[in-house]
Amino acid sequence: MGSQGGLGPPGNGGPGEGESGETRKLQEGRAARGKRRKGKGKGKAGAGQGGRGSGAEGKTQPPQAKEAAGLGAEAGERAGLRKVGEGGGSVEDGARRIVRGDEGSAGARKEAKGRYDGKKEEWRVRTGQREDARPARAQGRGCQAWGRLAGTGAAMAAAAEEEAGAREPAGRPAAGPALLRLPEELLLLICSYLDMQALGRLAQVCRWLRRFTNCDLLWRRIARASLNSGFTRLGTDLMASVPVKERVKVSQNWRLGRCREGILLKWKCSQMPWMQLEGDSLYISQANFILAYQFRPDGASLNRRPLGVFAGHDEDVCHFVLANSHIISAGGDGKIGIHKIHSTFTVKYSAHEQEVNCVDCKGGIIVSGSRDRTAKVWPLASGRLGQCLHTIQTEDRVWSIAISPLHSSFVTGTACCGHFSPLRIWDLNSGQLMTHLGGDFPPGAGVLDVMYESPSTLLSCGYDTYVRYWDLRASVRKCVMEWEEPHDSTLYCLQTDGNHLLATGSSYYGVVRLWDRRQRACLHAFPLTSTPLSSPVYCLRFTTRHLYAALSYNLHGLDFQTP
Repeated sequence: MGSQGGLGPPGNGGPGEGESGETRKLQEGRAARGKRRKGKGKGKAGAGQGGRGSGAEGKTQPPQAKEAAGLGAEAGERAGLRKVGEGGGSVEDGARRIVRGDEGSAGARKEAKGRYDGKKEEWRVRTGQREDARPARAQGRGCQAWGRLAGTGAAMAAAAEEEAGAREPAGRPAAGPALLRLPEELLLLICSYLDMQALGRLAQVCRWLRRFTNCDLLWRRIARASLNSGFTRLGTDLMASVPVKERVKVSQNWRLGRCREGILLKWKCSQMPWMQLEGDSLYISQANFILAYQFRPDGASLNRRPLGVFAGHDEDVCHFVLANSHIISAGGDGKIGIHKIHSTFTVKYSAHEQEVNCVDCKGGIIVSGSRDRTAKVWPLASGRLGQCLHTIQTEDRVWSIAISPLHSSFVTGTACCGHFSPLRIWDLNSGQLMTHLGGDFPPGAGVLDVMYESPSTLLSCGYDTYVRYWDLRASVRKCVMEWEEPHDSTLYCLQTDGNHLLATGSSYYGVVRLWDRRQRACLHAFPLTSTPLSSPVYCLRFTTRHLYAALSYNLHGLDFQTP
């Protein structure tokens, strides 16, 4: 019926004419409502955003509106096929009317959609949840940086990207100066001639050069010339597990005397303590006991509860050494004690008629020196403990003793009360005198501490306030270097890093002095006690980061890592 009405002549009252009129009224009403709602420029903005929703509230069209729209489109198509529309209009006029109706309907829908999107965006801005401020994933960190605004999110993403880039291993720059394009072996050779300041500036150029300048090979030469960097004079690295650059940094604190002082242990009665270091443990004598303490991770403090207590002497422990998992101690009761560190095994035997002042052990051989003017040689083998191998008449009180690194000889330091040198070297196998060192010692210039630095070099100190360096290859009559205590104080003990640093302990005010062996003058002095509590430094030990000094009433520590 619709097709017949659409093809009928004008003026017929067929069904086509009625349908067309009804549809045209619906379209005109919809267009009028759209014009009333349309604001200036809103229709275009709505058409630019587009969308599926219609209406200010974003609801879908009701079924009646959809049906009316379908009828209007069908009627317009039929009206366009007729030659003359209602009222005598032409086909072009009918088409224009249909297009205007469709445009009005589409514009109304797009306008409503634009208003809905605008309100939604405004609500998101007000609540800080804009779509363009969605979380930006922080690259390289495995976490998300959430931002409320687009600018904040972008800034946080940029910062995260920069931090992740700093953590990633830097590759060699693709472009840059010709220096960066050289082979690494050649660049290492060139940079090996730079000093510490130049290497520090080079590390600030780029991340790749910063990684490159951390190479241990570039810092070994500088470390060997620094104080207490873990390298011996022959170039042996004693601390290969610690980066060389970090050791050079700490070495500057030793050179400048920058440190933090603290007291690690205290005791009530006056003592003459001796101590040794092994790994992360400290062994110290107090009265007739030897106590083992463990360092805390910072190395500047001790756990208050001792790991072990080793007893056996009837009087104070004068001296002890660590060797082959054993503690060999010398006591005022004239006995030598042998303790296993990791068990309760303890053996003691009578060694001298008077107090045993000093003891040393290397290569399974024990040597001891006493106030009774003798030095003795003992085996460490379990089946021969207490059997004396040699008894040497020194004709003077023995204060210090040390075995050569070659285990072929040992040196004794005596009180210098006779007409011979206080430093004499003895054959370890036969007990015969090999040589004596020096010839110009004044009477009473007893040697309180002596140590081998190599098979042919050794250091000594004592009552004559001098530290002397002996080289057996050069001369046995005269030392090759000496350093004098500025305040004429007796030097009780000494310690060296095997290279350039030398530390001594004085008899007054607990003064610890640091010396650079390339210079004559003292580098730094640290008085550890005040006038009422003046005490000698009986023993001192140090690592590349800390120095420990044992006095009459307490154990002091100097922290050079975090001054």
